Amino acid sequence: MIPLMHDFEGETVLVVGGGPVGARKARTFAAEASVVVLSPEFDDRAFADAEKVRAAPTPEDAMDWVKRTDPALVVAATDDPDLNDAFSTAANDHGALVNRADDHGGQSFGNVVVPATVRDDPVTLAIATGGRAPALSKYLREEFEDEFGNAGLMAELVGDLREDLRERGVPPAKRRDAVRFVVRSREVWKALDSGRSKGEQVARDVTGELPGDQT
Repeated sequence: MIPLMHDFEGETVLVVGGGPVGARKARTFAAEASVVVLSPEFDDRAFADAEKVRAAPTPEDAMDWVKRTDPALVVAATDDPDLNDAFSTAANDHGALVNRADDHGGQSFGNVVVPATVRDDPVTLAIATGGRAPALSKYLREEFEDEFGNAGLMAELVGDLREDLRERGVPPAKRRDAVRFVVRSREVWKALDSGRSKGEQVARDVTGELPGDQT
């Protein structure tokens, strides 16, 4: 399985199942996509901005619902394997991606895995264990959040640093060295706890002044 990022902006995601798993999937995809959740009953958990459609689809209804909603992704999140199978087949026939929430550890062909995710724009970290160890995915996500809580600020800082060094005529090799040094500097990471400006100040201190006319 090869990890990829997919932009769901302007797309529709169909979630079949209104239980806790369906609610979690709805919250995940509602950050970008228009989400439709199809279920005869809905869990008390929040479904973000998803559209909840109260219906009890049968396997025979699956293709009709997929055609009606025209999703980029279908999430099969019911406790009925036959219903999940039907929606997965309908999604594949329609050319949509499929996420089988009940496919634990034995990912079927064409199944999309939704990993544990850390977002700190513009940084996104995804962690997956092939469905075999969700607890490990959660642990690694929490460890990253604790260790690199300012990853987004660091990305912005070094992005601006690279541009500044380029404008000053600093050679590519020296630019790369400076950026690597800042990214690996515990002093800069710690300074970012106090905000972007403090991080920039410490980054300048640890890299020193780089003359713009070096070749």
